[in-house]
Parts: sequence; structure tokens; C-alpha cells
Amino acid sequence: MVTRGDGRIWNELRPITIQRRFTTASAGSVLISAGRSIVLCTANVEPQVPAWLADQGSGWLTAEYSMLPGSTTPRKQRERSRVEGRTAEIQRLIGRSLRGVVDLQGLGPRTITIDCDVLQADGGTRTLSITGGFIALVDALRTIQAELPNPERLPLHDSVAAVSVAQWGEDLVLDPNQQEDNEAAVDFNVIMTGSGKFVEIQGTAEHAPFDRLLLERILDLAAQGIAELTRLQREALGEDWPWAS
Repeated sequence: MVTRGDGRIWNELRPITIQRRFTTASAGSVLISAGRSIVLCTANVEPQVPAWLADQGSGWLTAEYSMLPGSTTPRKQRERSRVEGRTAEIQRLIGRSLRGVVDLQGLGPRTITIDCDVLQADGGTRTLSITGGFIALVDALRTIQAELPNPERLPLHDSVAAVSVAQWGEDLVLDPNQQEDNEAAVDFNVIMTGSGKFVEIQGTAEHAPFDRLLLERILDLAAQGIAELTRLQREALGEDWPWAS
């Protein structure tokens, strides 16, 4: 059985901490950490939609992602006038993942923006942003529930969370840290709903192609991690979890 540099076994998540309502200015805010990776996720609601959605009765959800200058060593340059390609790709991933479980018609003509700011990076910040972003989204929806087209329920089809899996040496490892990610032969980001359906799968062979058997093992390990993350989301939200037991 592989033992990793931080003492975890191969199928173990990093220690997860979740602090809701971390700030007061946003409708929803969550400080979430996985090991040494720390992300602040906030959710804000605006009573308008993009021009291309005007008069359609539908809402919208979008996301922004940023790594703060002090989140890495050496210092990361601040993105001022132009968003880097990597940042844009991660923003789109977070937005797609959360929209995958949102009933946009049930949201009504409003936009929710999920902002994910990395305070400290040690791998897995995009997946952590999705997991924390969902909690911030639920808290934001609770603040406007009485104004929704159907205030009896939140406009959500399911929960969503994300995790990475890597082939590190000869072994698969769940939720790799930065060192493991940098040394990985195969690296996957897997986004799934709480009910076990896939929202998105991103996988890359860094050094050599992989076969279908390895892919199936990766997805099984990711599903195990998502189940645990969903449990932690539900525990953090408590009575605000959108679905009855």
C-alpha cells in the first residue's frame, strides 16, 4: 500500500475544512481548504441577466477564478487587464459544473456570480473551487428563496463536487497535492453530482497513454472521493441542505 509524503494512504482525501458565512458582504461565502490549498468562494446575486438572455425568463450563473499573488512561491503576478488562458479555462469549468445542477428557469431573471479566490495553492484548487462554490451557491439561493418563481424549493437538480485523481509512480492517488500532481503520469479532474452522475471529466496522459482499465479505476476512485465530499457538503449545510433526508 502506497504511503504518500503527507502520510495519507492512496484513497484518502486531504483534510477538508469548511467555514460558511466567512464574509458578510456576499449572499454566500465559504472558506474551504484541502490540506494546504485554501480557497475563498463567494456568491452574489444581481437582478439582471446578460443581454442575450433578456426577456427569456431564464437566469444565469457564471464564475470567476483568481490566484492571489501571495498564493504561490514565487509570487504570482496579478492579472490586471487580461485574463490568462489557464484562468479563463478554469472559470469556464467552474461555471459549467455549477450550471449543470441549476434550474436556470427556476432561478428567474437574475445572475449569480461565483467568485473563487485562491489564498494558498498546493494543488486541486479548481476542484476545491467547485466543491466550495456549491455551498456558497446554496447559501446565496437561500437569501432569495422567497423571491424565486417557485419559493417552495431551491432551483437545484442535484449537488455537485469535484476531485482530482493521479497516477503517481505505479499507483493511483486520490486528491493529489502539488508535488504529486507535478510528478503524475496521468492526471484527471472529475466533476460529479451527489447522486453519482458525471458532469465533466478532464484527463491527460502526461508521459504515456493509458488504457481503459486504468480509466475505469480512476473513475471508481473519483466516485469514492465525490461521495465523501458530498457528505461533507451536506454536513456543512446542515438544515440548509436542499433535499430532505
